[in-house]
Amino acid sequence: MDTQADSKMDPRTESRIRLLLRILRNPFVSLLVLYNLVFYAHWSGNAYMTLFASGSGAPLIVSLGPTMPLVIGLFIIGNMLLVYWSYAHFVERRPVSELSLLGMGRELGIGLLLGFGLMTVCFLIAMALGLYRIEGIASWQNLFTVTWGTVTTPFGEELLFRGVVFRIIENVFGGWVALVVSSVWFGYVHSGNEGETFAGVAAIAIVYGPMLAVPFMVTRRLWMSIGLHLAWNYTMGKVYSGPISGSDQMPGLFKATLQGPERLTGGSAGMEGSLIAVLVATTFTVVMLILAVRRGKIVPPSWPRKTLA
Repeated sequence: MDTQADSKMDPRTESRIRLLLRILRNPFVSLLVLYNLVFYAHWSGNAYMTLFASGSGAPLIVSLGPTMPLVIGLFIIGNMLLVYWSYAHFVERRPVSELSLLGMGRELGIGLLLGFGLMTVCFLIAMALGLYRIEGIASWQNLFTVTWGTVTTPFGEELLFRGVVFRIIENVFGGWVALVVSSVWFGYVHSGNEGETFAGVAAIAIVYGPMLAVPFMVTRRLWMSIGLHLAWNYTMGKVYSGPISGSDQMPGLFKATLQGPERLTGGSAGMEGSLIAVLVATTFTVVMLILAVRRGKIVPPSWPRKTLA
């Protein structure tokens, strides 16, 4: 028969658990641990599904047809969300408001429209300058020939760089420091991409990191940033047939050429490495930052908040 003493946790064990939780709740430890947990969930999900698709799961993958990337992408995203939510619930002991379903559809839709619109403006400017020429339609099917990374990479990067890095640093040092640190980290991670240039990495750190962070600053949710990131990449590669962040040029909707000075075309880094995209993205970022300031969305460092409290 269980006694009352048996039902209680051993004091030493309880003390160790409390100590472990205190350590994990330290912002810098939490940043390191959660970042690596989410990164591993993303990496292992991709690795597992790649092996599954090339092994015993090949017949199932074939049967899924064009929906295969979406199904696999949702599986990997679900894995990342489970890790992220579990850490927030069991360690940080907080609601995951940045992934709240309230307003998800609206903000995700706005983000998708922004990503498509901003990248389209970039290519229209390049076309007006005689740099980008459309020679015809390559194939409508190219719009649907995507990998699951098309879905998981934008989601995973927003979860890592805005949900983990930006949020945790913002909570300690405030919004401006978080904007700088998360953007520099975002650029550094992309420096390993094949074909990426120094100008491209600098643009990612100085321009596109802030561009993807400001929707989170304004809405306090990740959905708009996820939609913007996904549509920005997809439009650049699958619609206008350009390389994405230094990766190989993707077969897109249009059969087109982009030729001219590297500072205007982005070279091997793709359109986002060009001065055109830098100016378009910077304009958007400045407008959003003004909106964030006017709405009082810039979080101050923790010490003035503690003093006021």
